[in-house]
Amino acid sequence: MKILFDLFITFAKMGAITFGGGYAMLPILQREVVEGKHWATDEELADYYAIGQCTPGIIAVNVATFIGRKYAGIAGGIIATFGVVFPSLVIISLLAGVIETFSALEWVKHAFAGIRVCVCVLIFNAVVKLFAKAVTDKKTLCLYVLILAGAAGLNISPAVFVVVAGIAGIILKGITKS
Repeated sequence: MKILFDLFITFAKMGAITFGGGYAMLPILQREVVEGKHWATDEELADYYAIGQCTPGIIAVNVATFIGRKYAGIAGGIIATFGVVFPSLVIISLLAGVIETFSALEWVKHAFAGIRVCVCVLIFNAVVKLFAKAVTDKKTLCLYVLILAGAAGLNISPAVFVVVAGIAGIILKGITKS
């Protein structure tokens, strides 16, 4: 029971302080789940993000479900999922009644502009950390550049890039072993 409570509290804290969606949650997840709790490795977290982006639903919810399931089974997945969405449910329910009143205020607009900048920095820091662990040689650097160019120039689903990158990883590892 303590494990489930710990999952709920950990993911509820993340859900309460994360602005900007699943990508903005990445550095917090990395600090809490990888460095703090040791529920996943950096590599597993990157895998959960990739899978979470390809599966239906919100990335942060999918990742919480994966981590909770890995750490405490099906009940852990359910509890972690509920933990990450619970703060949003409460906050949105409270804001729904007053958002129209406050959204036109200049200081509210400025506050959200500042929060968006902060979210960009958090996402950038997470990308730098993931890049350092994922791009380890010339082959992975080449794959990174090709996928980056494709993502910037093509209007296709991120799931396609993940599948293509997975196939390329299999091929590259096969070439390396040969």
